[in-house]
Amino acid sequence: MIQTTYLTLNTELAEKKGAFHTAKEIAGQPELWSQVYEQVDQMKEKIQDFVDPIFENGNARIILTGAGSSAFIGESAQGIVQQKTGVLTQAIATTDLVTHPELFFMAGTPTVLVSFARSGNSPESVEAVRLADKFCDQIYHLVITCNAEGQLAAYANECEGNCLAIVLPEAANDNSLAMTGSFTSMLLTVLMVAGIKELDKLKPAFDNAVATANHILHNQLEDFEALAERDFKRVIFLGSGSMLGVSRECHLKLQELTDGQVVCKHDSFLGFRHGPRAVANEDSLVVYLFAKDAHVAKYENDLALSIGQDKRDIKTVCFGGENVEEYNSILNIPVEGAGEDAVFNVLPATMVGQLLGFYKCLQLGLQPDNPSVSGAISRVVQGVIIYKK
Repeated sequence: MIQTTYLTLNTELAEKKGAFHTAKEIAGQPELWSQVYEQVDQMKEKIQDFVDPIFENGNARIILTGAGSSAFIGESAQGIVQQKTGVLTQAIATTDLVTHPELFFMAGTPTVLVSFARSGNSPESVEAVRLADKFCDQIYHLVITCNAEGQLAAYANECEGNCLAIVLPEAANDNSLAMTGSFTSMLLTVLMVAGIKELDKLKPAFDNAVATANHILHNQLEDFEALAERDFKRVIFLGSGSMLGVSRECHLKLQELTDGQVVCKHDSFLGFRHGPRAVANEDSLVVYLFAKDAHVAKYENDLALSIGQDKRDIKTVCFGGENVEEYNSILNIPVEGAGEDAVFNVLPATMVGQLLGFYKCLQLGLQPDNPSVSGAISRVVQGVIIYKK
């Protein structure tokens, strides 16, 4: 019998360790991204028909929303979406919209609420849509979800005129507790929607992102296994611009998959200097998610050099870095397409947190598919009571 291998585990071992779904879903991302790219490309005219009249208004506003990892999709995408659409874009979590709708919704401003949801059944996600309808005079809903049977998909399909649902392939609807393929596929989707008029120009950048991911999966898994064996107590993820949102997702992924045994932090390279650097010590690992922009790289390089010279011998991991010898780096991940448009680099960068979390989870004797020993966290949030406003 031929055994299929996901990451570095064959099917039998992955199932025994409670890691099958997570391993398969992390490993399947490059193929999933290609499916998503083709799907959105095929929907191009439908998407343009929906967004063009709104964006041509000249006074519109985009809110990117979700809860947990789904909120971090918005944080990762907001700058790129604003740049490519020319429309004011803000990432506001559903968990903020639900408690303080009057602080965020503006009645007289045409608003596009982009809802990200793996299941589409989280109480806050459903309530945020209802509140948007209540507080905004002109509201448009773009639902990006992985579950055709979820409440958000049903809402978007039932409403008339002001809603569009993009339901991603079934493979995007992760079975595991941690969001992996769902996160990256929804992030890819919103970036494509923002650049819907220039998809042909963006294709090389997408191909580079897939190539980077495949390099990681085919050549560096053993490096992540070895890294997970190290005795680090804290991990700090640093990123600038769109990578800042990804650093937050990586922070959550590692902390979530280790059931809180590894404490994580995220920040921007410049922001880290203003006090938060106090958290870095000899028990820490610092992960750099470097930008491809030459101007930004100057700031990032300065901080990396500074930490590299720290007498406490703080170890680092570099995604897309240069001068890595001077950064005290123990794992370096090359990025395809040097000097080219890097709009989709956020996708393979997210895998750094996923893989570190996966292998550290196994090293700690936990089950990646369900790492929460106490049951405190679950695939779809439990125990949230919605109070109507």
